[in-house]
Amino acid sequence: MTAIRLLLVDDDPLVRAGLTLMMGGADDIEIVGEAADGAEVEELVERTRPDIVLMDIRMPSVDGLAATERLRSRPDAPQVVLLTTFHADEQVLRALRAGAAGFVLKDTPPAEIVDAVRRVATGDPVLSPTVTRQLMRHAADSAADTRRTRARARVEALNEREREVAVAVGRGLSNAEIAAGLFMSVATVKTHVSRVLTKLDLNNRTQIALLAHDAGLLEESGEDGS
Repeated sequence: MTAIRLLLVDDDPLVRAGLTLMMGGADDIEIVGEAADGAEVEELVERTRPDIVLMDIRMPSVDGLAATERLRSRPDAPQVVLLTTFHADEQVLRALRAGAAGFVLKDTPPAEIVDAVRRVATGDPVLSPTVTRQLMRHAADSAADTRRTRARARVEALNEREREVAVAVGRGLSNAEIAAGLFMSVATVKTHVSRVLTKLDLNNRTQIALLAHDAGLLEESGEDGS
C-alpha cells in the first residue's frame, strides 16, 4: 500500500512537532515536508507532491484561507484539511467553498486527526462532529434566499438517484454507509458521487454537502435536525 504523502503547515513549531509525533506512529502516512506560513506552501507542494496538506487557518503572513484558494486553483492540487481553534466562522465557510476537503479542531483527539487524514485520502469529507451542524446552519443563514435560489437551479441537473446520494453526502455519510442506506454497491455510490461532482462542477464531497444544504435538500428529506 502506498503511503499517504502529507505536508504540515502551522506557524507554531510546537504544534508542528506534535503533529509530526502524532502522524509518525501511522505506518500509512509519510510526512514529506513542513512549513511555517502559507507563503511557503505552493513551492513546497511543487517540490514534495503531497496528497494532503494539513494546514492551520491563522498564520501571520499568508493564512490558511488564502493558501487554500491558491492551491485549489492549481491543476492536480492536493486535498487540504484545515486546523482551527474555533467552532464556526465565515472564514471556515469561505475555505470550504474554495475547495478545502474539511477541517478539524486542534483539540480533536490525536487518533481522530490521523483518521481524518486517512478519510480525506479515500475521498470522504472531514468535518469535526462538534462543528458540523453549526457550520451548516451558519451556511444556511447567510444570504440564504439568494443562495438557495441559485443552489436549487444547480441541483436541477441531477437525476433522482444522484439527488439521493447528494443528500447522503450532505449528512456526512461515508460511501459504505450510503451504499447500505440506498441498497447499492460501494462502487455504484462512487460512480454517482463522481457524476454529481462533474454535473455540478465541484471539487469534492464537502462542496456537495454545502450545495445540498444551500438548496434545502436535507430539509426536504427530513434530515435537517429540526
